[in-house]
Amino acid sequence: MGNPFIKEHYFKFILYTAVIVLVNIVGLTLFFRADLTQNKIYSLSDASKEAVATLSEPLSINVFFSRDLPAPHNNTERYLRDLMVEYAASAGKLFNYTFYNVSSEEGDLTNQADNNREIAKNFGIQPVQIRVMENDEVKFKNAYMGLVIVHGDLIERIAAITATDGLEYQLTTAIQKLNNKVSALLRQKDKIGVTMYLSSSLNPIAPLIGLDQLPQLAPGIQKVIGNLNAKNLDIFDFKHMDVQTPKELEVLAKKYDLMAMSWPAIPDKNIAAGQGAAGIVMEYKGDVSTLPLISSVELPIIGTTYQMADPKALEDELIRIMEKMIGINKDIGYLSDHGSPILGQDRMAMMQGRPGNGLQVFNQLLSSRYGIKPIALKESSIPDGLNCLVIAKPTQPFSDYELFQIDQALMKGTNIAFFADAFNEIMPQGGMGMPPQYTPLDTGLEKLLAHYGVSMKPAYVLDKEAYKHQLPPNQGGGEQTIYFAPMLKEGSINNAPKFMNNIKGLVAMQISPLTLEQENINSDQVTATRLLTSSDQAWLMEGMINLNPMFITPPIAPEELSTYDLAYILEGRFTSYFAGKAIPEKELGEKEMETPMETGPNKSKISKNKEMEAGAKALGLVAQNRIIESSKPTKIFVLGCSQMLQDNMLDPGGRSTNSTFLLNVIDHLNGEDNIAAMRSKQQTLNPLTDITPFFRTIIKTVNIAVLPILVVLFGLGVLILRNARKKKISKMFNV
Repeated sequence: MGNPFIKEHYFKFILYTAVIVLVNIVGLTLFFRADLTQNKIYSLSDASKEAVATLSEPLSINVFFSRDLPAPHNNTERYLRDLMVEYAASAGKLFNYTFYNVSSEEGDLTNQADNNREIAKNFGIQPVQIRVMENDEVKFKNAYMGLVIVHGDLIERIAAITATDGLEYQLTTAIQKLNNKVSALLRQKDKIGVTMYLSSSLNPIAPLIGLDQLPQLAPGIQKVIGNLNAKNLDIFDFKHMDVQTPKELEVLAKKYDLMAMSWPAIPDKNIAAGQGAAGIVMEYKGDVSTLPLISSVELPIIGTTYQMADPKALEDELIRIMEKMIGINKDIGYLSDHGSPILGQDRMAMMQGRPGNGLQVFNQLLSSRYGIKPIALKESSIPDGLNCLVIAKPTQPFSDYELFQIDQALMKGTNIAFFADAFNEIMPQGGMGMPPQYTPLDTGLEKLLAHYGVSMKPAYVLDKEAYKHQLPPNQGGGEQTIYFAPMLKEGSINNAPKFMNNIKGLVAMQISPLTLEQENINSDQVTATRLLTSSDQAWLMEGMINLNPMFITPPIAPEELSTYDLAYILEGRFTSYFAGKAIPEKELGEKEMETPMETGPNKSKISKNKEMEAGAKALGLVAQNRIIESSKPTKIFVLGCSQMLQDNMLDPGGRSTNSTFLLNVIDHLNGEDNIAAMRSKQQTLNPLTDITPFFRTIIKTVNIAVLPILVVLFGLGVLILRNARKKKISKMFNV
């Protein structure tokens, strides 16, 4: 008869082994991950889960990533693999992904890697150069770090994934874009006209200007259009026009802004005098866009050189213009007159040699998510159904009729983002080193905003908590506080709204204080949410404005320092500014003032309009225009700082906190809070909370002394318990 203790021991061993095996088997199919990071940066956002869960056609992600890359690129690959697993777990059977081995290895795998690199090349994924440290030396090597999203016949590329920051946002928005693109292409009834104006008369002179491959350009572009049609449901209607006559060239050059070229006879080359044009014109429902095929560049010393477009590079441009024309993204409006900055490069300023007023980076960030409709109120009205209107730093007065259009657009449900300034900065005409003049703005929008519930004071907010500029060595080095560039930290930012959740720090510039007009706000209908404030160490610069940091000194008396509101968002049902008033008369513009003679009765437009008006009165016809006095549920965002839209305050990648904040606001106004929350998961600016020196000393003491003592005490406690257990076992068995 065996020892029962030994039998029990073996029984427990077998039982525990069976449990471990079963747990591992269950873990193959049932598993979970816990994301303990504050912003859940390793978990999919709701927008990502919805994007892959609602796929209507199969979607594949092909990843081309070199193996055994050094840090931090190996972490990027691991994060990408984890992200693919998360997408697959949230998606249905229509989602799949593949990691292609593109690293050279010995044996048969080398041929497979070569084939995979060829596949990557066909998808437009090229290796990028990275820096690695080997044997204490800095070296550079080529590595594949890209992916392709294939949805039906449509393709989206992310050519270089060099960091994890914003990767989920890139993937999810690309998937959403493909979904929208499929829907937009399926509902199209009209094709996009693509006309290539490329004169064969240019071929003889092409070698003389360094364009030997010009005769192969037309077949190359025709092949590109064919490939695009195969991938985009045959959306393009392609034509090739060989235009050579001077009259036709003159008409086309003026109509489409095409490059027209002419040259004299060159007898020694047997080339006759001639002319020609080179360009692509895309037309769709009145929308026209032109792409140059030959461009001239002025180089110092060398002179004028000519460059020919690469057909493969044109493919991306054609797709971008096509997507804009058929409306894949939501449309937002941008006020393009009344002195507002230009979206894009200010070419006129560049030609005149003065500082530009364009918002190139802001335009790039908006265009990646939305279709932008420029709206000139002096020439046209605000279209119905527009979801959002951006008004940025208008400097010219609005007529009552133009204010009426903005008011009625709000009443119809158009959300409005006001990026206003209290002053117009006027640069001096003569004399270097002269400071600019700041004149208070009075465009008429101020009374409109005050009626809705927010007014802006003609002053700048200066703050001790401000951006610190590093002085160059020739100026003594050190830091210089730019008081008119407040540094907004966590205590100054309202993180309660979902789209503001992860905004931890911002930098403003020449920002003006806002005040709520409580008597104009119906609290039952409208909710006012303060988004940004200054610190409690701020003061105002009023009257004479001088922003030279050398002449700005903070107030000495503590009572002169205060907190000021900087940004608000109002949501609800607003009352029209024109409620109970007559509809303003529209001022006659230049087009209305023109009096071209018409055929037949030989009368001007104005006289004919008067005749029609008299006839209507004789018939007793009365037309009544109705003012919408109460709005649908809408939103108004107000920020007294248009400087935040300038190129030097934003980054083209959209990852800085300023860029994230602005895009999140626009997304919120367009009902895309999930996208806003996903975009702001990771922040490049996350300032530490300010604490007193006393608490700072306590934290240092705890980290340096208390924590090691606690570890030692824990170890002693474990040792005491272990000894007590040994004594107890010895006593049980009389050992």
